[in-house]
Order: sequence, then structure tokens, then C-alpha cells
Amino acid sequence: MSASTAPVLRTNGNGAAAAEPTAQHGIVGHSHLGGRTIGAAPESHLHPGGSADPADHPVPSGREELWRFTPLRRLRGVHESVPLDGEVTVEVLAGSDLVGVSVLEGPEAVAIRGISGYLPGDRPAARGWHEARRTVVVDIPADAVLTEPVAVSVHGDSADVAAAAHLVIRVGANAQATVTVSQTGSVTLVDTTEIVVDDGARLTFIAMGEWADDAVQLSYHHVRVGRDATVKHVSLAFGGDLVRVVASAGYNGPGGDIDLLGLYFADAGQHLEHRLFIDHAVPHCKSRALYKGALQGKGARTVWIGDVLIRKAAVGTDTYEMNRNLVLTAGARADSVPNLEIETGEIVGAGHASATGRFDDEQLFYLLSRGIPAEVAKRLVVRGFFGEVLQRIGVGPIVDHAAEIIERELAITGM
Repeated sequence: MSASTAPVLRTNGNGAAAAEPTAQHGIVGHSHLGGRTIGAAPESHLHPGGSADPADHPVPSGREELWRFTPLRRLRGVHESVPLDGEVTVEVLAGSDLVGVSVLEGPEAVAIRGISGYLPGDRPAARGWHEARRTVVVDIPADAVLTEPVAVSVHGDSADVAAAAHLVIRVGANAQATVTVSQTGSVTLVDTTEIVVDDGARLTFIAMGEWADDAVQLSYHHVRVGRDATVKHVSLAFGGDLVRVVASAGYNGPGGDIDLLGLYFADAGQHLEHRLFIDHAVPHCKSRALYKGALQGKGARTVWIGDVLIRKAAVGTDTYEMNRNLVLTAGARADSVPNLEIETGEIVGAGHASATGRFDDEQLFYLLSRGIPAEVAKRLVVRGFFGEVLQRIGVGPIVDHAAEIIERELAITGM
């Protein structure tokens, strides 16, 4: 597809109490070298096998482990039976004649779903799987080296009618590419993105959520990492009323490496939730996860759940996950739950860490003692907090835009 053409399509696409911020306590982490044996169960204890049939998934009650942090009453019924027959606009700017873009409908649209090995793990995901009218497919051929990102935009004009969408990204062997997905407007949306990265390929995938204040999104990402392939998966969440992103990854051969990065900023009344599941079922693969978030305003709520499963066959695994949250005002709450399931002791290492707290008082004192005004000092502390994630994203325009959004967020509290 020519870089000058961008196909446009329309595709149907228990509240938590606020808590006062706790004092900064630093990262509480630990490593697992040698692990523990929990038996030869074929599935994760936290993530049972999926199914594309909505009938196999009961309506969540909020008591389930997968839903206990999510305010179901704010989902507008997409977790029950509200039709997903609304529309969102999807545009793809290929950026290169090498990239193929296709829009599948009918049986073809359904047949390609699951190409990454993904199956829905809950009722909304299964409903979206069946009710999305089209599947948008982006194909990057083997050995292609793209110098410009493939840009996908998703836009909604109304949150009154729920929609569903399905995107498939395929990266051929030894190819190198960056794919960005920008999300704007008003929606009630259930969307699925499947990413297949073949052997030796390198992909940077970035999802930038800048929804309007009334948006509700349940988003599901799954990445299949090929032998010796390298993937950087980035999730940036700034807007929306309720946004819940579930990202999962699996490996298709030894040597796979995935880096999951996230950055989010919640304002008063916002609920931003990120859940990760990395399934190490193949020997000698690596994963890293680093998510950082800030919260401000009454009722601001963030949730981060990081799950890593190291199966018995996954000898030589090297994994580490970290989440840090910075509470800027009273009345905000952050939940952070890292998990590890380890079925073999023959690993390089596995660890996790999380921390939630206010400003680092020592950093703030240091800056004040050097004559820097308090407001400027606070901004510098927050910029430094997010700096590690921004630096690792590595895509200049995205980093600059995210930094601008952070500055606007800080202006809300007068920093």
C-alpha cells in the first residue's frame, strides 16, 4: 500500500473507596533464584485457559481475582450483554510501500483472529472477538527495515453506543519496524490487538491513549515473540473515565526478548488499570516490565497487576517486573500487585518490585537547598520520576508528546 494512502474504516468496535497516600517507603522487592515447584499444572493459577465463546465466561461479579479492582458499574454494560454495534474510525498510514494493509470482513475477519495464539480470557474480550465487524491487518514483510513508523489512529465520536474493534499486526522474519496506535475521542470500546513477531524480527509497538473524559475502554493486547525476536511494547494512558489495558505475551522459540513499558497519569475520578501476563513456556527467553504512574485529585485511582508464569520447560528464563506510583495529592489511591509463578528452578533469575508514595522528600529538600523555587523543584522531581520510562521508549516524537502531556497534567495542581 502506498505511503500516501491511508485506508479509513468504521468498525463496531463496585467503585473503590479513596485512600490517603502513604509515605514513601521505597521499592520493596525480592528475587527468586531457584524458585519453588508448584506442580505440573498446565495453566497459570491466575490466568486459566481462554475461550472465544462468550458463553464460557460468566458475567463478572467483581469478586473474581481478575475483576476485583475494576468498578463494574462504570463499564456501561459491556461486561454483560450491551450490544457492541457502535462505530469507531480506524486509519492506517503505512509509511512505506513495503507495508500491506487490509480490511477483512465476514468469515475472513473472524478466521484470522487468534493467529497470535491468543484466546479471550474474560467475557468482554470474548464478546468483542465475535462482535467486531472487521479485522484490520497490518503486514510488514520479512527482512523489511522501516525508517518511518506505521501509524494507526483510532477515534470515536460518541460514548453513547458501545463498539468493538480488532487489529492484527504481523512482522516478518528479520524485519525491523515501529508501529504506533493513537487513541482519541469519546468511546465505549472493547478492542483487541494481536501482534505476531517472527524469528529474528525487531518491533517497537506504542499505544498512546488520549481519550476524552467520558471514554470507557477495555483493551486487550497479545504478543507472540518469535525465536531470537525482540519486542518493545509501550502503553501510555492519560485520558478517559475508565481505561483497562490487559497485555499478555508468549514465546514461539528460544532467545525471545520482550520489554513492556508503561506510563500513566490519573486525574480526579479517573480509573486507569494495567494488567500484564507474561507466559514463559520456552527455554532461554527474557522479559522486563517497567510501569510508572502518577495520581492527583480526589478519587484518582490506578491499578497495576503484573503476572509472570515460568513453566517447567522454560529453563534459562530471565525476568524482572517493576511498578512505581507517585501520589501527588490526597484522596488518590494506587494498587500494585506483582506476582510470580515458578515451576522450575533452572532459571537465570526472576524478580519483582513495587512502590507507592509521595514525593521523595530528600530530593525535594536537595533542590530547595540549592535555591530552586518549590514549584520548580516539584516539577523536576516528577520529570525525573518519569524520565527512565521516557528514555527507554526511544521514539523521539512520542517521547516529546508524552512529556508535553505530563507538563499539562502538572499544571492542574499548580506545579
